[in-house]
Amino acid sequence: MKVTLIGIDLAKNIFQVCGVNQSGNQVFNKAVKRNELLSELLKYPGVLVAMEACGGSNYWGRELQALGFKVLLIPPIHVKPFVKGNKNDRNDSFAITEAARRPNLQGVIPRSLEQTDIMQVHKLRARLVDSRTALINQLRGFLSEYGEVVAQGKEKLLAALPELLENANNRLTCSARHVVQQIWSEWCELNKRIDSLDSTLKQLAKNNEAATRLMQIKGVAEKTATAVIAHAGNGCVYKNGRHFSANLGLVPKENSSGGKQKLSGITKRGNKYIRRLLVQGAWSVLRNAEASDDRLSQWALKVASRRGKQKAVVAVANKMARIIWSMLFHKTEYRSN
Repeated sequence: MKVTLIGIDLAKNIFQVCGVNQSGNQVFNKAVKRNELLSELLKYPGVLVAMEACGGSNYWGRELQALGFKVLLIPPIHVKPFVKGNKNDRNDSFAITEAARRPNLQGVIPRSLEQTDIMQVHKLRARLVDSRTALINQLRGFLSEYGEVVAQGKEKLLAALPELLENANNRLTCSARHVVQQIWSEWCELNKRIDSLDSTLKQLAKNNEAATRLMQIKGVAEKTATAVIAHAGNGCVYKNGRHFSANLGLVPKENSSGGKQKLSGITKRGNKYIRRLLVQGAWSVLRNAEASDDRLSQWALKVASRRGKQKAVVAVANKMARIIWSMLFHKTEYRSN
């Protein structure tokens, strides 16, 4: 029987490879070592290879595409319903082939090396920012134990640290001062590393033609432009702007029944990192809208007057996502008016 589709359950060293024919019947399902995977797949040139979108899937996807295979990466949530019986590697690999045969499946293509490079910078920066936030919260907790409370905002806390350490009349003990000094040093080091990554993102955006075009949009700077490109590429995997916006969780949740439509808040599905960047950019647009006469700013003011600022910000973020997709897919310049 001719194999038309292969599903791979990825792992570190031993992969489970399942081949099915055009009818979906299993032809083989076997374990393959990592260093033998490509040679095994070359026995079936030109077939569609499906994998779960997980760690390492983009690498294997690029390798298989270079060998002439068609590659489909499937979100794990779409594979799980097709696992029959107990969960094991054999059932998982067959479930991947079952999911890949669905006519309306929304899969993705492997990221390019450029997208991967940009994505890693963003992930490292996000981890360092989270570490800095945890460090600041810990510092505030330490200081509160000695009755020292500083105004909100990391800049105000950072500016107050020299005086807290030098003031011999406050309630900090020698041991507490040593701990605060250690946290301060770590905080400064994190700031340097985050600033270095920000410079890297600016350089990546400057050297990327698509990112340069996206930064013409109000509320879109280097971080947002590069994050979107790392996530969406040229936008070809999305049918339209609404599809891209829905993928980022910026469309209303629906709970309709009996012909009655009921919409509520946004779904908050998909990439929350990009959604947060777009919402932050939307706040920037709304805050400066009264001093601007471009079409997006004027539209934001009208929505804010009707529905309030909170809903207007989400609406602006939604519109920004649609504009971004259009510019990526059609390779056009931004038209502000």
